[in-house]
Amino acid sequence: MDTANAAPLHIAIFPWFAMGHLTPSLHLSNKLAQRGHRISFIGPKKTQTKLQHLNLHPHLITFVPIKVPHVNGLPHDAETTSDVPFSLFPLIAEAMDRTEKDIEILLRELKPQIVFFDFQHWLPNLTRRLGIKSVMYVIINPLSTAYFANGPRKSKGRELTELDLMVPPQGFPDSCIKFQPHELRFLVGVRKLEFGSGVLLYDRYHTAASMADAIGFKGCKEIDGPYAEYLETVYGKPVLLSGPLLPEPPNTTLEGKWVSWLGRFNPGSVVFCAYGSESRLPQNQLQELLLGLELTGFPFLAALKPPNGFESIEEALPEGFRERVQGRGIVDEGWVQQQLILGHPSVGCFITHCGAASLTEALVNKCRLVFLPHLGADQLINCRMFSRKLRVGVEIEKGEEDGLFTKESVCKAVKIVMDDGNEVGREVRENHSKLRNFLLSDNVESECVDGFCKGLHDLLNLKRLVMC
Repeated sequence: MDTANAAPLHIAIFPWFAMGHLTPSLHLSNKLAQRGHRISFIGPKKTQTKLQHLNLHPHLITFVPIKVPHVNGLPHDAETTSDVPFSLFPLIAEAMDRTEKDIEILLRELKPQIVFFDFQHWLPNLTRRLGIKSVMYVIINPLSTAYFANGPRKSKGRELTELDLMVPPQGFPDSCIKFQPHELRFLVGVRKLEFGSGVLLYDRYHTAASMADAIGFKGCKEIDGPYAEYLETVYGKPVLLSGPLLPEPPNTTLEGKWVSWLGRFNPGSVVFCAYGSESRLPQNQLQELLLGLELTGFPFLAALKPPNGFESIEEALPEGFRERVQGRGIVDEGWVQQQLILGHPSVGCFITHCGAASLTEALVNKCRLVFLPHLGADQLINCRMFSRKLRVGVEIEKGEEDGLFTKESVCKAVKIVMDDGNEVGREVRENHSKLRNFLLSDNVESECVDGFCKGLHDLLNLKRLVMC
């Protein structure tokens, strides 16, 4: 099918209420709108104001506000996971579950042909009743879903164990994924995590993937193709790749205070550390991270949230730290313009928690990469894929049993990538450069998005064939 001449689609997008899902979903909306497709973007009213500046096609992308129902235990003004600690994420899921009737009313009014969703496992049954196609769209790459897919992980009536997760599932197309003992304990525990309305997190995911008409992922066939094909055999349905969703050039400039501060240092000399909009390190690990940055001797900018139980980052700093790093080190707890900072010529190294959006922004910039994954299945998988398979960065070493890193391991990883004479550092820099050039090369993302759109049209054409 020639997607350029195909009829424009009307797509409703209903992401998980987390900024790390809402923002990439809007990036995807921009790519689709660029091809003439109309998008109804459903999300919390107040949160949508934070996204408006990213809407590059307001004549085709319409924000559709929805009220977040109150759930006992949630702050009254909470709309997304960024408004609450991790322990309350299941209540955000429950609040989203309570929007089901409102979503049905909206879909009857909007009449989209396709709805994108992620954790809302009840949505495919709703769209099927309304004669609408559903696509479970996942902002992470398909490797994570493939490794943990419930189908090949059937446990014959028993709980999955750490031993089960030590090896890839049957037929899995890769062997680069290895987990440490503390990670296996965490992953087994997550599978038992109740994630709102009495539903386990993995049951939400598996039900959504099983019931949707298709599954979509952020990724491209050159990197993610084998895992997408594997999932097609697991779930027996189309698996579509939307492309890497490279960030559009920002329509704002870097704040003056950062321009002034970064401008004081030599090109490629500053270490930038950002740990995501929601992740929080415990105080002892936050201090080890900061002491490690101090130990490198490089200037640094760290954007970190205060540890749980602390009102501000200042309270959690190591004793005497501010005085020792004055003039060459800044710790900021507010939101920073990560994309613009990564592109600043003074930034030479990026320490990331391995969230999908942060990795994409990092891969298309020239800064050297150090990985410090937060305990999340997708972040652990991202880290192993990019550090061990693609070898574009270095992971900070942690204790196998306790999962703790030290100031020395932070310093070691940074120095490996920053030392031009280090053999490992040279290899990951060369690999990063090759991957960056590939991602930014002409037509790579464009062809991915065109193929994704063709898959959506095929999904609708199949529906028409069945009806005939």
